Amino acid sequence: MRVAAWALAQNVPRGNTAFVGARMRHPSAVQPRRAGMDRACSVIGECMKRTMLFLMMATSAASILQAQTFSKDVAPILQRNCQMCHRPGEAAPFSMLTYEQTRPWAKAMLAAVVQKKMPPWYADQKVGKFANDRTLSQSDIDTLVGWVNGGAPLGNPQDMPAPREFVEGWTISKPDIVFQLPKPFPVPATGIMEYQYVIIPTGFTKDTWVEQVQAAPTNSSIVHHIVAYVRTPGSNYFKDMPKNEFFEAPPAKQEAAPKDDVPSDWLTGFAPGQPPDVFKPGQAKLIPAGSDIVLEVHYMPEGKATTDQSRLGLVLAKEPPVERTMTLSAVNQSFKIPPGDPNFRVDASYTLPEDVTLLGLHPHMHMRGKSAQYRVVFADGEIETLLDVPKYNWRWQLWYDLAEPLKLPKDTKIECTEHFDNSPNNRENPDATKTITWGQQSFDEMMVCMFNVAFDAKITTKQMLAPPPPKPAQTEAKPTAERGSQR
Repeated sequence: MRVAAWALAQNVPRGNTAFVGARMRHPSAVQPRRAGMDRACSVIGECMKRTMLFLMMATSAASILQAQTFSKDVAPILQRNCQMCHRPGEAAPFSMLTYEQTRPWAKAMLAAVVQKKMPPWYADQKVGKFANDRTLSQSDIDTLVGWVNGGAPLGNPQDMPAPREFVEGWTISKPDIVFQLPKPFPVPATGIMEYQYVIIPTGFTKDTWVEQVQAAPTNSSIVHHIVAYVRTPGSNYFKDMPKNEFFEAPPAKQEAAPKDDVPSDWLTGFAPGQPPDVFKPGQAKLIPAGSDIVLEVHYMPEGKATTDQSRLGLVLAKEPPVERTMTLSAVNQSFKIPPGDPNFRVDASYTLPEDVTLLGLHPHMHMRGKSAQYRVVFADGEIETLLDVPKYNWRWQLWYDLAEPLKLPKDTKIECTEHFDNSPNNRENPDATKTITWGQQSFDEMMVCMFNVAFDAKITTKQMLAPPPPKPAQTEAKPTAERGSQR
């Protein structure tokens, strides 16, 4: 602009800028200078284009962040993935039913989802597919991160989805029958507590099929776990103990107790993160006529004296099922974990006495639990890995329900390997100098690999739980072919 103005003042034609340049510089420099200016303009133009594109993208991203609100974007994610536990009376430390309850925890939520600590899920994604996989999609993670980074706004309340409906105190449908501890049990502020047991008569005069069942504490902060067993008529399990009263397991007698023809049947359990048993129509668990329920409750004091009166809820099947469901387990109680051992291996297995359909898997360990793996070994020697949990967390006792239930023929073997970390590097380890064996307390250990199966409802309890011992194999072992990873 300044060159053009000077040219006008000197009566130089506008188009003859070369002349102006010639008066300022040698004529041979005019053409290179013009080329340089052209290149500079081209570069500047490209930079301006990129700058405008960046500004447009930034503006778009900002508008997306601003558009992410609790009412429209976040609430649906919480309803699908979080509110099952994050609501009053459940195990989570705070509720996420409303914006007001959720907003103070926004930054903690961001850290938890980015680090993938919540929702809790520990299965290796490369092994198996599970119907109840709690892993958040990347899209849901991005939405939650964007909402928090955008100031965690409420948005338009009219965008809020209808509240998810829960049966107060239950995760299952409204129970048809509820059994409860006879009175609130007092739990002191401190101390180590032995398991508490209560035998509750069902009063069932006929076989009863249960489609959904849940053990539920009234004070989850002090309940480490609950187990509900079915004690059939004539069982020797706690034979001489009173009914509807709390008691601790009596010391084992020196003389062997009479062995039941049929061991007590696991009905359901509760622990943090453990879902209730919910089966599809046509499948159910059996409580035989005249049976009792034995409730086992493990309390862990949490710093203040309080009470609990745990319950058991049953949703009955509308008609006798085609398939009976049952919880089985591979167990090893003979291990001894050496002091300081960071990766002690323990194995267990269970050979199926009948044809079954495998529904779900549930590894169980205590404070030193490190990893777990389930494998299925077919009669021909082939092996398939079903579940790999490389970083086990004893504080979340999860079930892993198969996305596609697996039909397994009789004599198939379920193998399970669990590793334990008894080293000082395990922050959960209360004492790395001790040899650790099986025991009921959390500072002891357990090696249990539970699994749910379904089978023909005409097959009896005795056939499944107390089959005759197998005959010795007469054929030579075949080479093992591997279907999945094994370690």
